[in-house]
Amino acid sequence: MKVLVDTNVIINYLTGREDKYSEESDQIMTMCTNEEIEGYVAFHSLSIIWYFSGRQKEPEETRREWLDRVCKILTTASAGHGAVVEAVHNVEFKDFEDNMQDICAQSVNADYIVTVNTKDFEHSKVKAVTPDELVEIVNSRS
Repeated sequence: MKVLVDTNVIINYLTGREDKYSEESDQIMTMCTNEEIEGYVAFHSLSIIWYFSGRQKEPEETRREWLDRVCKILTTASAGHGAVVEAVHNVEFKDFEDNMQDICAQSVNADYIVTVNTKDFEHSKVKAVTPDELVEIVNSRS
């Protein structure tokens, strides 16, 4: 099973921040590490993580270590020029960044986008699930 891991799930994992899905975010990253699922990260999520961690006053060394860890666990998914232009003109998505998550998920033929805010993905072509839903799906296949 292929999943695109949304930025918010990765930030939960890296920072241990209080979130409804903190435990499941860790489980998902462990499943990707153990190759129980094939995990991807949208290329632009890395710059968002860099920016977010800088705003949180994390030292540069920590920020680079976090990105390195993510890149060792998840494979980067990207989007071509035509897909990006299509996303620019897609008015169904309220948030361009979420649209780009969907475009990147499509580029790797992901089965799911795992995110803490599925409501933002109601127009995505790849089904969005919450971290607890994905953990349940994976466990039911074992």
